[in-house]
Amino acid sequence: MREVVVIGGGLAGAAAAAHLAGAGRDVLLLERSTGPHDKVCGEFLSYEAQEELGALELDLRALGAVPIHRVAMQAGRRRAEAEMGFEALSLSRRVLDEALLARAAGAGAEVRRGVRATALEPADGGWRVGTDGGSVRARAVALATGKHDLRGWKRPEGRQTDLLGLKTYWRLSDPGRLAGRVELHLFPGGYAGLQPVEGGRANLCLLVREGAFAGLGRDWDRLLAHLRAAGPGLSVLDGAEPEAARPLAVARIPYGLVQEESGGLWRLGDQAAVIPSFTGEGMSLALHGARLAAAALVRGEDPQAFQRRLAQDLRGQVGRSTWASRALVAPWGQVAAGRLLGPALLRWGLQGTRIPEAARRRAAQASGWQ
Repeated sequence: MREVVVIGGGLAGAAAAAHLAGAGRDVLLLERSTGPHDKVCGEFLSYEAQEELGALELDLRALGAVPIHRVAMQAGRRRAEAEMGFEALSLSRRVLDEALLARAAGAGAEVRRGVRATALEPADGGWRVGTDGGSVRARAVALATGKHDLRGWKRPEGRQTDLLGLKTYWRLSDPGRLAGRVELHLFPGGYAGLQPVEGGRANLCLLVREGAFAGLGRDWDRLLAHLRAAGPGLSVLDGAEPEAARPLAVARIPYGLVQEESGGLWRLGDQAAVIPSFTGEGMSLALHGARLAAAALVRGEDPQAFQRRLAQDLRGQVGRSTWASRALVAPWGQVAAGRLLGPALLRWGLQGTRIPEAARRRAAQASGWQ
């Protein structure tokens, strides 16, 4: 019987496995992908996320991470831009996830690629994890399957579930026009984030209400035209070439979810809490929960106590962010954002959606990293 099985090798799963293996625990990580791949993600690494990855000794700049210092928001023809007050980084998930998996393996975790978990059930005081290649027994299981639910372990509904997420990379004709800046663009029925990533590319990641997308015939090209017609801000894409003809997509994202009940599992990442993408804090939440869970598991704590402590850490920021996201895709909210657009609104977006400093400090102290 394994001590811990981690299901899912994204940020939360790989980070938890690395922390646990580094503490001398027997860890098996199951990841369904066979190799590097892209994900629907804004790829914004806030200072909190950088602290978490620094605790795992990842050199983000050596991996090609791009620095970001400014934030801009466009609503129709109105635009505001401001310094963030800290240096963020941008790095594709294709690169970051692989680096974290390598870090977990280097710390002593067993990483099995191309293995899909198909079932999970209590057994003999522990768990039986069914896979497409057999079954594994474990004393503890960390569920880190991201935006995809494991059959039989569906998450509760979030507070904003009518959004479709789409993402493409673009090769810019003039990468300097976007250098050092992340942008948020409002358009009728949704909002889009644009930021540079390594290799002179830009990540365009957008959320659109499913009804609005249906009104455009569910056609990606029509949606792009709709987005660009909403304002002049995306002229940075003039002359740019998309890397793929079709975007990556994910539907029914449970924004606003904060998981209160563990069911005996250690729920991590998007299985624990899902914050709207405009905050740029999703990766930070995943990494925070992974470190907190690893520390609690090493101390022999109950997973339910961990889940409620994590929920307490994140409930406020997830709630505020979800309210703001619902406003940003509503006609009245976009009108209000256009009228209020300025440095004060941008500062609220940057500071009002961060993990509370006291919660970050508690996690660092609990895990022994100061």
